[in-house]
Amino acid sequence: MEIYLMQHGPALPKDQDPEEGLNPEGEVRIHTSGQALKKMGVAFDAILSSPKKRSKQTAAIVAEEVGFPLEKIVETKKVKAMTPPEETVQVLSELSGAERVLIAGHLPSVAEVASFLLTEGSKAAVQFEMGGCCRIDVQELPTHSGRLRWYLIPDQLRLIAP
Repeated sequence: MEIYLMQHGPALPKDQDPEEGLNPEGEVRIHTSGQALKKMGVAFDAILSSPKKRSKQTAAIVAEEVGFPLEKIVETKKVKAMTPPEETVQVLSELSGAERVLIAGHLPSVAEVASFLLTEGSKAAVQFEMGGCCRIDVQELPTHSGRLRWYLIPDQLRLIAP
């Protein structure tokens, strides 16, 4: 399974948007990241999003850019910021037939999931940036022996995008 982890884009402050949706720069950044993923040939069988507005917007923008049906995005509390990585990995393991999965989530969750998939006992420090994306390949779930294939920060994704 190819697991793609992306932290949502920059959001509006609570006083401007109580739901903290993406700010204009965040929308542009996520569109650019999605365009880069498409150019790299990335496609998804499943996209998971937290119920938070900024995460749902991030998932929808990436889905639009890579041609994934918006109605198939799965919203789950199991990718919220403070969800234990074991719970997120359990959701991944229950996705039957999905070989390429994007999680559009939050910190510290996406970093914790990356560490869980890559190491056992100690923690791998994976520094996520808003709109950046990593790919971790796993043979089976749960596992602590995943392989980090790549991590691209938003500036690198911008260079790849058309």
